[in-house]
Formats: sequence, structure tokens, C-alpha cells
Amino acid sequence: LRLWSARATNEFDLDFFQNGDYLRAVEQKNVSENISKVLYPDESTAAGKELRLKQQYFFVSCSIQDIVRRFLAHHAEIDQFPEKAAIQLNDTHPSLSIPELMRILIDDHGVPFDRAMDLTSRACAYTNHTLLPEALEEWPVGLFERLLPRHLQIIRQIDARLRTQISLRFPGDAERARRVAIVTGGERPTVRMAHLAVVGTHSTNGVAGLHTRLLRENVLHDFDELYPGRINSKTNGVTPRRWLLAANPGLSGLISARFGDDWIKDLSQLQWLEPLAGDAGFREEFSRVKRGNKERLAAAIGSIAGVRVDPESIFDVQVKRIHEYKRQLLNILHVVHAWLRMKEEPGWDPPPRTWIFAGKAAPDYVAAKLIIRLINHVAAMLNADTGDPRIRVVFLPNYRVSLAELIMPAADVSEQISTAGYEASGTGNMKLALNGALTVGTMDGANIEIRDEVGDENIFIFGMGADEVRAARGSYDPRGPIERDPLLRRTLDLIRDGFFSQDDPGLFRPLVEALTGADRYLVLADFESYRGAQERVGREYLDRESWTRKAILNVARSGRFSSDRTISEYNRDIWRAQPLTIPMEGVNLEAKEQSFIDRD
Repeated sequence: LRLWSARATNEFDLDFFQNGDYLRAVEQKNVSENISKVLYPDESTAAGKELRLKQQYFFVSCSIQDIVRRFLAHHAEIDQFPEKAAIQLNDTHPSLSIPELMRILIDDHGVPFDRAMDLTSRACAYTNHTLLPEALEEWPVGLFERLLPRHLQIIRQIDARLRTQISLRFPGDAERARRVAIVTGGERPTVRMAHLAVVGTHSTNGVAGLHTRLLRENVLHDFDELYPGRINSKTNGVTPRRWLLAANPGLSGLISARFGDDWIKDLSQLQWLEPLAGDAGFREEFSRVKRGNKERLAAAIGSIAGVRVDPESIFDVQVKRIHEYKRQLLNILHVVHAWLRMKEEPGWDPPPRTWIFAGKAAPDYVAAKLIIRLINHVAAMLNADTGDPRIRVVFLPNYRVSLAELIMPAADVSEQISTAGYEASGTGNMKLALNGALTVGTMDGANIEIRDEVGDENIFIFGMGADEVRAARGSYDPRGPIERDPLLRRTLDLIRDGFFSQDDPGLFRPLVEALTGADRYLVLADFESYRGAQERVGREYLDRESWTRKAILNVARSGRFSSDRTISEYNRDIWRAQPLTIPMEGVNLEAKEQSFIDRD
């Protein structure tokens, strides 16, 4: 593991200092250290965009130079490089690895361009993590030319060879050549980094079955035709050592007491739990562990957010990056809708529920930050309704791994409600299912594979599928769902008219206007189906024996979602490294595992 930080060659200029210019004396130090001080700066300004490109190059260059240095310490022949080094580009951000490696091969080691291209593509592979166009990264050619002129030269040569390939394979198809180009034309030419990543590597993989299909059919369709078989699928996984063994010692201890510790390195062994879902004694033990985890989280919520929550209530969890396609807005709309319904239908008596939100937004993502504010304003208002304690809402700040380790084991319901066709995979969905939460989700990302594993009866699927979402574009009118549900109209009116923001009545109007206008992410289109799924959750939770059985089956059938399986598939199909056998004689595994937990 290599972690890099930037330092100035000359951190202090004595001449400037002696002349009284104290700021300029340390200017170079400050400018240099900014590169690694804060990752992902706000890109809404030219300075932020420039810093982001500098960051990407800095980290890529450090890593590639280190890889080449270590290779040359043991091997004399540069042609051996792809057999000794596998470089996996984790999404589009490190795509500069391709021209940087080629620069080193060509300029430092005298390798001809075509041979450097061959060595680079055989060493490098690309994982795509998103279908969102804005996340596929395009950099202005002018910025590239100013900061990385040599790399732009190399990219232009790669682009020229790509255009030749297209001309030979599809003669006269100028539109296809324009679509696949790495460097675009026009008044504001850009460098398409995702295209560079596909062309400069030997493998491009999606991170779930649906995601990979959509890459082949839509986002990278031209490349799939140009390079048949290059685009492949590797469904994400999560590590059981972190997300079950360390995060949920109660449940992991319960499993180990029944079956031993081998499941820790072979998660498929969780399937042995399946018969125990029908065992009343085991269900009681499982419920006791879940209750303890909920009490632990309830105490943390009281300490962090100052809100008292009932561990007997349904812990309904949506924890992930805040983005409109992930539809935290759909969730909080339903919370307000349910609160209004309780007020207007005294006979409707669902079980008490605690809605728990956490997540962060990009620095310049105004709508996402407004959604965070809405959740907090709704929470403040509804939690003040002491006359009806059936609804509590909590937004936990500063979402991070240590907080997730408290949330995942305590969750009853896992909210995975993205607009179908937008979520590449998700891993929170896997962590929550592994800890016995039941998923409420769309047929999107890895939700599809979770449904296939746990069974239709142990998950709550709702809403349009990816093909239906695509078909709805251009014909969908958000007024329809509003007209069919007067309570939904009242929900939107309360938010728009300032009920939850009485000091600033127009604060949330932009969110409502976006919904009632284009509703880009089909929040209102899926609202009725989502509400129906949530009513099923409420009804089924009342039968605690049945609910616990379903929760145990979610754990038992989550073995596929281990990162061990994911990594072995990467190695089998992409890296092809020989597995390393580590002798274990004399090693006290039990002590090592305890050491890991204590250290964590």
C-alpha cells in the first residue's frame, strides 16, 4: 500500500523572507501541499477544476513511477512488465495512468510508441463504477495542454490510432468515429477520459450484471462492437472480516458457535445457517443480538443527534452518498406522507419506525445539500411532535466507516431505492443484507442479484425497471401521480410553502419545482409503488417470528457478496497472478482474529 503526500522542493524562500514578503516566502510550500491536502475539491470554479486534474496526475504519477521502479529492481527486460505488474484503474479518475506509463516507457526507456501502447494495455485494466455522464470525466483540452502537454501529445496519438481502427473496421462511418473519439472537436474540445480508459486497457468491467449490460448496450456500445469480449462483469463484494466479524461480534459469535470459524474466509458457508431460520431457539438468539445492536445504535443516536429513539421501532436505514438518483428525496417524501396520513386517518396504526439517514454530498452539489437540509428540517419538526412517537427521523452527520459499523448491524430495513438503471452496484446493500436487514429496493445495481440470492419473499421490490425508466423518458408527466394521490399533493405543498422552513419559506421550493417539472429521476413516478412496499414492510414486521426468519435467510444467502469472491474473479479473468500460499503452521488464528478486532 502506498499513500502519497505532496511537498515543495523548496519549502521556504529566505530571500523573500529577508525582504519582508513573508507570504511569498512560504507560497511554494502552500501551493504544493494543497495537491494532497483535500481530495475532491469543489470543481465549480476554474481553480478547483485545475486542482482536481493536478491531484489526479500527482497520485497517478507517484504510483506508476513506484510500480516501474519496483519492477526494474527485479527484472531487466521491459517486455516482461505486463507479466509482472497488473494495474487496475478504479473508475475513471486514474485514467492518466495510461499516458503516464507510456511517457515513462517512451521517454525514459526508449520504447517505440506502438510497443509502449501494447505493454501499457496488457498491464492495465479498467473498472467502470458509474453510468452517469457527468462522472465519466472530460477535461478541457486547453487545461490539459497547459498542465500536461506531453501527455496530451500521447493521448492525441492514441486517438489517431483509434480513428484509424474505426475507419478500417467501419469505412465511411464518420458519426461512429465522432462518438468514440478520445479528443473531441468543436469550439471547446475535451479529452474523454473514460474513452481513453477503454482504449488503453485490455479489460473493462462493470460491477454488477445490469450495470455491465447497460455499459455494453448504451454507454460503451461502440467500444463493445469494436472490441468484442473486452467488457465483462465483476459484481462487487464486501469483506466479511470488516462488515460481519468486526462490526457485528454478536452475530459472528453466534455463527461461529454453531459452525466454527471457517466462514470468515469462505463466506459461502453462511448457507449452513439456512435450516436454522426454522429453529425457534436460534431465532430468539438472533433477535437478542439484533436488539443489542439496536440499543447500541440508539445510544449513539442520542449522543450524536440528541434524539431519543425506541429500539423496538423499525430501524429503517438509508446510508449512502447523497445524490438525486439515489432518491433520498423519495424516502423523506414518504416520511412526511406517512406522518400526514397518521394525522388524517386515526384508524391507520403502523408499527413505530425510526428513519435513519446518513451520507455526504459533493462540495458543489447544491440540490444534494438542499436534500440534506430538508431531511434535517423534517426531522426537527416531526421529532417535536411528542403527541405521536410512532415516527422519528434522524440524520447522522459525518458518515464514515466507524459510524457505518454501528448502523449496519442494527438495521431492520435497507433502503436501496435508486432510479433503476443509474446505480452501478452498491455495496451498502450487501453490508446491510449480510447483517440481517431486509431490502426495500428497485431492480437496480446489485439489488437484482440480492433478490436472486435471497428470494422474492425475503425482499421488497418496487418501481420501474431500467427498461421501463428508459421508455418513460419523454412521455412521463409528474402531474399524474400527484392527481392520483391528494395526500402526496399536500406533502409537496407543505414542503414548497415553507411548513418545514418557516424562517425561510422558499427554501425548499427548488426541490418541489424540480419534481413537479421534469422529475428527472422519476421520484413521483415510483412513489405509489414505493408506498405500497413500505406498507408491506409495516404489516410483515408485526409478525416478528416471520420477520426474523427472513432476516436470517438474508444473512445465510449473502455468501456470494464477499469481496473474496470478487477478487478471485478479477484474478481469474484479468490479472492472472499465481495465488500465494502462506504457511500457517504454528499460527494462532484465534489470537490473530481477536487482535484484529481489538486493533479496530
